[in-house]
Amino acid sequence: MMVQSHCYCYFFCLISLLLHTLASPMLRHCLHDQRDTLLEFKDEFPTLQYNSKVNGRSLSSWNMTSDCCSWEEVTCDTKSGKVISLVLDFFYLNNSLKTNSSLFKLQHLRILSLSGCKLYGEVPSSLGNLSHLTDLVLRHNKLVGQFPASVGNLTQLTRLELSDNNFSGKLPHDMSGYQNLDYFDVRENSFSGPFPTSLFKIPSLEFVLLGSNHFKGPMDFGNASSTSKLYYLSLSHNQFNGLIPESTCEFPQLGDLDLKYNNFIGSIPRCISKLDRLIDIDFSNNKLEGEVPGCLRRLTSVRLSHNSFSSFGKSWEVLNDEFTLMWILDLNSNSFRGQVPNWICKISLLLLLDFSNNSFNGSIPTCLRNCRHLKALILRNNSLSGTLPEIFVNATMLLSLDVSGNQLEGKFPKSLVSCESLEYLNVEGNRIKDNLIPLVDFSATFKRPQP
Repeated sequence: MMVQSHCYCYFFCLISLLLHTLASPMLRHCLHDQRDTLLEFKDEFPTLQYNSKVNGRSLSSWNMTSDCCSWEEVTCDTKSGKVISLVLDFFYLNNSLKTNSSLFKLQHLRILSLSGCKLYGEVPSSLGNLSHLTDLVLRHNKLVGQFPASVGNLTQLTRLELSDNNFSGKLPHDMSGYQNLDYFDVRENSFSGPFPTSLFKIPSLEFVLLGSNHFKGPMDFGNASSTSKLYYLSLSHNQFNGLIPESTCEFPQLGDLDLKYNNFIGSIPRCISKLDRLIDIDFSNNKLEGEVPGCLRRLTSVRLSHNSFSSFGKSWEVLNDEFTLMWILDLNSNSFRGQVPNWICKISLLLLLDFSNNSFNGSIPTCLRNCRHLKALILRNNSLSGTLPEIFVNATMLLSLDVSGNQLEGKFPKSLVSCESLEYLNVEGNRIKDNLIPLVDFSATFKRPQP
């Protein structure tokens, strides 16, 4: 009976173990063909090394004795064992991608990131074989040629980053096939011609970065998707001209709009007030003019330097607690005249105020003492007069003060001497007496005397 009992117990334990094994998720290991393909790819780049100054990573784990799903920078699908992610950012490949590269045999790849790998030459059409790609990152290389036509086969892409290369020519006219795309970055290349508005019909698109190319002509976003999710749009450092299009206002989720360093003319469109989620604009270095619309007072950052703006909309004067979240107001190098407006003092969270290179006159408002968070106050090259007021009593965060090139006079404020955070000071070109502080060159970086 004892033997029979032990047999029953053994049989029961065996069945339990079998059921537990069947119920547990099966752990798939790297398939041999995937391993061999990765090793072939590594052998294509005999000078493969990593910049150890950034991180001590290496590909020493890539060998025949270990499971390739455990190799550094490799991720496999837990069910199939297929390689689905390869991230070799800043591993120096120092070569071009060949048409017959083993890389293109990894047809189940979803994520391919070769950022900063010192790749050069053209992108081979074989890239289109990786039809499951959702993320393609080739930024910070020396790749050349036209926009890779085979990328058009990658309809599953959600992220496409080609920035900081030497791509040239035009982008495809019809980009509507990328229906899953949410991040598109082609900054710092040599793309040219008009920009294809078909991109903005993709409802999933959230980030578009086109800066530092040679796009030109009037910009019109066409009939954007009514369900557009576009949040960040940068057209900076191009050759766009004409008016800022009214169609800019058709992106209800737009939060950050960067148009700096173009040739836009005219005024800021009034319809921009419709963009309830807009918090940051940079229209610097264009040819814009007229008044600064009052609707911008609710933003956190307004950069309009190097234009020809000359006035503020009336609603700036009725600034209230609802509109005091601004951190940055930069109106450097415009055509403003008259006194520095007192409503500035109501922006209590202001970090940077730059009114330099305008024609402001009168005195510096003493109410600026209310702006306790100021880190930079820049009023140089105006026609300001009177004394430099005692407004720095509460300025415990002030790092930079530049009032050079005005008509200020009188003694140096004691509150400024005791402003321990100050790192840069420039008052040259005025008649301010500096008997309270031992500075010789006011144009140099301010070094606080040691006790």
